[in-house]
Amino acid sequence: MSLPDDSRYLKGGPVAQRIIAAVREDAAIAKAEGFPPKLISITVGDTDAVDVYVRNQRAKAQLAGIDFEERRFPATITSGELEAAIHGLNADPRVTGIIIQRPVPAHISVKTLQAAVHPLKDVEGMHPASIGNIVYNQLDLAPCTAAASVELLKETGLDLKGLEVVVVGHSEIVGKPIAFLLMSEGATVTVCHHLTRSVAAHARRADALFVAVGKPRLVKADMVKPGAAVIDIGINSEIGPDGTSRIVGDVDTDSVKDVASWITPVPGGVGPITVAILLRNTMVALSRQRALYEATYGTADRLAAE
Repeated sequence: MSLPDDSRYLKGGPVAQRIIAAVREDAAIAKAEGFPPKLISITVGDTDAVDVYVRNQRAKAQLAGIDFEERRFPATITSGELEAAIHGLNADPRVTGIIIQRPVPAHISVKTLQAAVHPLKDVEGMHPASIGNIVYNQLDLAPCTAAASVELLKETGLDLKGLEVVVVGHSEIVGKPIAFLLMSEGATVTVCHHLTRSVAAHARRADALFVAVGKPRLVKADMVKPGAAVIDIGINSEIGPDGTSRIVGDVDTDSVKDVASWITPVPGGVGPITVAILLRNTMVALSRQRALYEATYGTADRLAAE
C-alpha cells in the first residue's frame, strides 16, 4: 500500500532499506572471511499468517545476503521434542540465529522455546538474558519491535536526553524494552498499563508517545500533546463501512495526525523496520559468536564446519 506524501508520516520503508544495506555490506565481509550468516526459522503447525511473515523474512534476508532456512514441525510435536531440536541448532556452528514463529499450538509455551534458544543465537532478543541485558545498557541485541520503534523516534531528530516519553502498554517484548531502551538514551519514561488510573492524562504530557496495547484506535486526538511524536505499534484487523477488512493501529491516525508533528502509519511504520532489525541482530549475533570462537581457539581462521 502506498502512503500519502506527508512529512508527518514516519515511514518505515526508507529506514529499513538503510539498515538492510548496511547489513548486506557486513554480511559480504563475513562471508569472505569464512563466517556466512544463516537464519533458521521454526514454524509449528500450519498458519497462513505465519507463512506471510516467513516469506517476508526470507525475501529481506536474501536482500541482505543472509541465508534463510525454514524448519517446519507438525502441530502435534511435544514441547520436549521441539526443545531438543532447538538445542541441536544451538550446537550447530553453521547456524547464526534462530527465529520462533508465533503463534505456536496451545500445548507449547512460546516462552519456554525462547528460553531454549542460546543467548548467542537469540536474534529476536526474546531470551530472558537478552531482555535482562537491556537493564545494564547492553542494547545491541534488543527485541526487534521495541528496537524498531525507538529507531523511528530517532528519525524525528528529537534530542532524546530529557525527552518526556509515555509508553502505553507494558508487555515484556515491546513496552518494557522500549522503556529501558529510551531510559538508556536519557529520556524520562512513564509506562502505562491496565491499572493506570488516567492514561489520557499521562499521554497528553508526552513529547513522544508509544502505543502498543492491541486496541484499535484507542488513542484519540485529545490524548495527544500538540507537536508530539506518536509511534503506533498496534496491528489490528478492522471491518470498514464497506464490509472489507483492513489493518489499523492503536491510534486514530486520521484525527491524531492533525495534532502530532510526527506519526507512524499502520501499516508501513514500525513493521518494515522490525524485519530489518532482525537481520541487523543476526550480524550482532555473528560478531559475538566469532569473538567466542576466536577466544576459544585463538584464531580467526575459517570455521572447521564450513
